[in-house]
Amino acid sequence: MPDPKTVPSQMPAYPVEGSREMIDAGVFYGRTKSKTNPRMRQFILSNRGGIEVINLQKTAEMMDTAAAFITEKVRNNGLVLFVGIEPSAEVTVMRLAKKYKFPYVTFRWVGGALTNFKIISKRVEYLKKLRSDLASGALVDKYTKKERLELEREMKRLEELMGGLEELSREPDLVVMIDPNLHHTALREARRKKIPVVAFANVDADPDVIDYLVPGNDKSKKSIDWFFERVEKAIDEGMALRVVPKPEAAAPVEGAGATGAKK
Repeated sequence: MPDPKTVPSQMPAYPVEGSREMIDAGVFYGRTKSKTNPRMRQFILSNRGGIEVINLQKTAEMMDTAAAFITEKVRNNGLVLFVGIEPSAEVTVMRLAKKYKFPYVTFRWVGGALTNFKIISKRVEYLKKLRSDLASGALVDKYTKKERLELEREMKRLEELMGGLEELSREPDLVVMIDPNLHHTALREARRKKIPVVAFANVDADPDVIDYLVPGNDKSKKSIDWFFERVEKAIDEGMALRVVPKPEAAAPVEGAGATGAKK
């Protein structure tokens, strides 16, 4: 693997703001030539030490396009679903999802989360009720100690699997994912439901099935954080642009404010 300290001298000076930051984060690291999807060759600059070097000029341009799309969706009250079971993405995905009260998946994709939304919603509601009942002690008189322990185990299993979907109050307007190769089912369901996907993906991905592709190193935490910093900024901008409806003015009381009224 090429040394990030030497790569910049081998690569052209990018007329892109923040290119030094991208290089330091290792965004340019691709895959070996044998693992590269031929359709991703358009995003490759060169090959160094057997590793494909991603063209950061194109990464920056496609990140800007994806960010503008995210901002517009959020401005129109769009619901974003974060998907990232890659360990390097888990902490950041959860932080952003909780910050904006957006749904997320970091453990394993629940089949049918998008295509069987009503059934998944019922399971999420069951999880909420089970948690509430266990916390309040409402099940003490209804179940034995052994049965309650089994219910607690079930709750933990459901929380691990569906805890991040509690904010999925409706079908999402956008899916943001890391490494689509790890999320074939999620990607397939999103395409089937015509939900646009923004994906940070390396050169082994298929660009034809991603609506807004951002080519980059989808394994390194620094690189993933670089991507999510821009996603976060895009969401913040969208939130700031949301139009808050003004409260309707109270209808004037008949006769109120009339001048010259006789007492």
